Amino acid sequence: MKKIRFLKPVLNFILIGLLITTLSRIFLFFIFKDRVVETPNFWYIFPIGLRMDLILLCYLSFLPALLITFLPNKWLKFTNSFLVIYSFLFLFLILFVELASPDFVKQYDTRPNKIFLDYLIYPKEVVGMLLKSYLTSIIVTFLILGVVIYLAFKKGKKIFYTTSTEYKFKLIVFPLVAFLLFFGARSSLTSKRPINASNAVFSTDQLTNTLGLNSFYTVAFAAYSIKNEGNTKMYGKMEEAEAIARVKKYMIAGPNDFTDAEIPFLHVQQPDSVLKKPYNLVIFLQESLGAEYVGILGGKPLTPEFDKLSKEGLLFTNLYCTGTRSVRGIEAVVTGFLPSPSESVVKLGNSQQGFFTLADALKHKGYDTSFIYGGMANFDNMASFFNGNGFEDIVDQEDFESDGNKYAFKGTWGYSDEDLVIKANNYFKSKGDKPFFSLMFSTSNHEPFEYPAGRIKPYDKKPATVNNAMKYADFSIGKFFEMAKKEAYFKNTIFIVIADHNTRTYGKNLVPINKFHIPALILGPGVPKGVSYSKLASQIDIPPTLLSYLGLSFETPMVGRNLNQLDAKTQGRSIMQFNDINAFRVENQVVIMQPNLKPLQFEIKNDTTLIPVKLNEELAKDALAHVITAGNLYKENKYKLREVKK
Repeated sequence: MKKIRFLKPVLNFILIGLLITTLSRIFLFFIFKDRVVETPNFWYIFPIGLRMDLILLCYLSFLPALLITFLPNKWLKFTNSFLVIYSFLFLFLILFVELASPDFVKQYDTRPNKIFLDYLIYPKEVVGMLLKSYLTSIIVTFLILGVVIYLAFKKGKKIFYTTSTEYKFKLIVFPLVAFLLFFGARSSLTSKRPINASNAVFSTDQLTNTLGLNSFYTVAFAAYSIKNEGNTKMYGKMEEAEAIARVKKYMIAGPNDFTDAEIPFLHVQQPDSVLKKPYNLVIFLQESLGAEYVGILGGKPLTPEFDKLSKEGLLFTNLYCTGTRSVRGIEAVVTGFLPSPSESVVKLGNSQQGFFTLADALKHKGYDTSFIYGGMANFDNMASFFNGNGFEDIVDQEDFESDGNKYAFKGTWGYSDEDLVIKANNYFKSKGDKPFFSLMFSTSNHEPFEYPAGRIKPYDKKPATVNNAMKYADFSIGKFFEMAKKEAYFKNTIFIVIADHNTRTYGKNLVPINKFHIPALILGPGVPKGVSYSKLASQIDIPPTLLSYLGLSFETPMVGRNLNQLDAKTQGRSIMQFNDINAFRVENQVVIMQPNLKPLQFEIKNDTTLIPVKLNEELAKDALAHVITAGNLYKENKYKLREVKK
């Protein structure tokens, strides 16, 4: 036994790593126990978790095992120094992401993933949010990490130093060590593929499934997956021609409307009526305003201004967003692009220029185009994407600070919604008779839920809550239209108030469909007043519907539908991307695709109950076709307008 003590650093590393991940899993289980125990065989999370933890720790143990075995004893000092630094570094990172997991899971209903990495890119905004919303968690985390750093200095030598051992003996033992680590990392000798996150899926509750993983694995996998942006093969394969044909089945455009074989979905969209003077277009994108917060949609009574305005326009009562992040909402509302397991095109490299947007289309028609935002436009790469794709003027936090005006409130994420609408109204007035398109983007519906005092009657006693922030956002919507109605531009402008996504997307189903339900309200000349559109619709249907009101014909590659021209017999459709899961819904049937797994089909009852049914193979192919098409359009640069010959 004394001879194999040279492997003590590897064994201690694995044991301590298992202790961290197991205790964290137990802690998470008790936090979310009421939800998890509803899942049949919920206890699977523990054996699955042990397996996934061993996979991670065995992978990380390969390098120390190699150095311990093959470096000669005269290099022992270097070997031991490396072992201490390497072991504590990775154990520190494993512990850090596990400590961050409870609050992340509460917010996003899954373990830390790509969103966790995204937030690390914007430390100013995120640190401010964390200090105001999660101060206690931060203090506890730093205290625990401080203790770990102390132990690294005091106990590192004892725990992770190897011993001088006969070189020949180490070489004899190494094949067995390598086999055990290989088996632990691969976790199977019979499967053609190594075990991965898909093997942790045993239920239809996404949260319960992710508890069988560990957070270092999910974050590392998210970082690794960045190189696969645009990869849609995780759901299956399909020839491009078949995918295009299946997507076209769901479009309104007929065969004779398509105008360019090289850009497969480019087609002419005619207006509902031709106008000599086209209307302006203003999109007021609401951060995190889910339907559950909108009174007129059956939600909490937090939106009296929106509810009142609904009597003056067209209200969408059965509309679903495409994702859970602002950039996904922007992608849908501004570009009409299909959601996919890849990152939103707002952040992808190949879409930073020459990618279709409403601004691009309207700029070609002589419109002034702008983006107005109370925060910093570089967040989530918005400024770069907008600047390269048709938005001529980007107004953000720096413009608020430099214009010399006094504003109501500046919070962690920028200037308040109230300040945003004042700035936007003044901007629109300055346009005179020039047609304009503008995207306004709110900030107040975001943790730490800051807003100026005295504007609303609080719904909750504590000021900084999501409910109060929603009421303030609604107050700002009302203020904007109160001001706009007094201006000349109002009577010549189509407005839409629409959410980007819900504030928290969680639920016991693989895809919590009820949390994708969002409000949208179109107002303006030619828009029916006090009318509700109740057919199932997707966020990608909104851009073509908006264009139909402007009084001009447009050539666009959008696959969404002009809902004004959808006949009563056509079935409603929505598409939702939830982390790496895609849901394709037609009426009350939904096909759910998970990476490297066979698709599942459910019948939907009241948006919250999903009843398993036999898979409709044709519907599953249609679902796959939409994801395959999104990947192909992006990779092949085929989501664009034709180049104008000079």
